Amino acid sequence: MAVLNDIVRSSIPKPQSGSQSIVRQAFLLLVLYLALGVVIFWFNRHNFLGNETHPVVDALYFCVVTMCTIGYGDIIPNSVATKLFSILFVLVGFGFIDILLSAMVCYVLDLQESYLLRTVEHEGQKKDSARSYIIDVKKGRMRIRMKVGLALGVVVLCIGIGVGVMHFVESLVWLDAFYLSVMSVTTVGYGDRAFKTMSGRIFAAIWLLVSTLAVARAFLYLAEARVDKRHRSMAKWVLGQDMTVSEFLAADIDNNGFVSKSEFVIYKLKEMGKVSEKDIMQISETFDRLDAGNCGRITLADLMEHNH
Repeated sequence: MAVLNDIVRSSIPKPQSGSQSIVRQAFLLLVLYLALGVVIFWFNRHNFLGNETHPVVDALYFCVVTMCTIGYGDIIPNSVATKLFSILFVLVGFGFIDILLSAMVCYVLDLQESYLLRTVEHEGQKKDSARSYIIDVKKGRMRIRMKVGLALGVVVLCIGIGVGVMHFVESLVWLDAFYLSVMSVTTVGYGDRAFKTMSGRIFAAIWLLVSTLAVARAFLYLAEARVDKRHRSMAKWVLGQDMTVSEFLAADIDNNGFVSKSEFVIYKLKEMGKVSEKDIMQISETFDRLDAGNCGRITLADLMEHNH
């Protein structure tokens, strides 16, 4: 009866990350959005001021430079319609490339994590729950370090590729090429240096999409690593403290004169900031809803009655 009940009862599906699917969807939306921007630029190209190479290349170049919040100043809108177009394009478009890069990073991390931890996870399934918990903690730390390393590596690679292209395609000296590359990936864009050739602008339209978001993600992951380190230090300090009388009274949730293992775990999790009082209340309400007999424990009969 229990097996049949588990099969037929309605359940909430487990959320799936679907990084690969998100990458495809975000990439398709980004291509369509850029195509729309190119078409709008084409019909309003006479209302833009700046150096011209090829209308389609200039349109794509302007859309990417605007979307990435760089704004070299070599092509600028010169009418009410084109200014409104630029405003909407940067506000909406920046979210597309952020979603795309986030999904790509998560997909690469999932592949690396699966490869590096396949053996460890397989062995961990044969151990007890404490062993599994340790493996999960190590996986979390490894994932954060991998994200930081991957993002920084992409930033260095983008800067290096940009320097080479700017030197050989845009005919800039090495120092100016390095200067323009760094100012571009950091979205500074003073406007004293910009892409002037058609080949350079084609390269910039692809290169800027990846490099600018890679820098933003690198700073985000570095901040995440610092926060994780602080949380681990706080957890180590909390777990290393001896329990005082006042802490004993605070941990005794049901006020029965002794602290059970579950009460101790809940109290320590609250001290470490892992759960809040609101989280505990929600879990308690769920338990009370399942405890049909109000006996302080959930029985099989309670589950059968609740599911029916």
